Amino acid sequence: MQLHSIKVEIPEGCNIILGQTHFIKTAEDLYEILATHIPHVKFAVAFTEASGPCLIRSEANDEELREVCIRNLQNIGAGHVFCILMKGAFPISVLNAIKMCQEVCTIYCATANPLEVIVAETELGRGILGVIDGASPKGVEKTEDREHRKGFLRKIGYKI
Repeated sequence: MQLHSIKVEIPEGCNIILGQTHFIKTAEDLYEILATHIPHVKFAVAFTEASGPCLIRSEANDEELREVCIRNLQNIGAGHVFCILMKGAFPISVLNAIKMCQEVCTIYCATANPLEVIVAETELGRGILGVIDGASPKGVEKTEDREHRKGFLRKIGYKI
């Protein structure tokens, strides 16, 4: 077995949702979830089959994001993985709906941070072991940090 660390491309101003799924209709179902929950957002979905023709299937309302999703999945090289890129919204707007999608098995992350995927490779193929999402902690929140956090959440409209 070999281990690989794959850097994931996240375009400026975008968030990514990376997960595991299991069926050919995943790309269309995830597209419908995104289009109905956040119709104003630019997004793309790509999904890797793990049997049959083993193609990367994709749907998008933004071609640039579609190309990046596909490139990310080509680099990861594991079957039954999906990649969603969205611009103009946060994953929190759709994450529960995606979790409820009948094909979705696991969500590895939802982030805008620098992202690396840890992949194991065997004779059978590749699989995701986990992700490295952003940087390690640098300390513990102080009063001014807490105030900044609360102010930020109100600034972006997530709290009143």
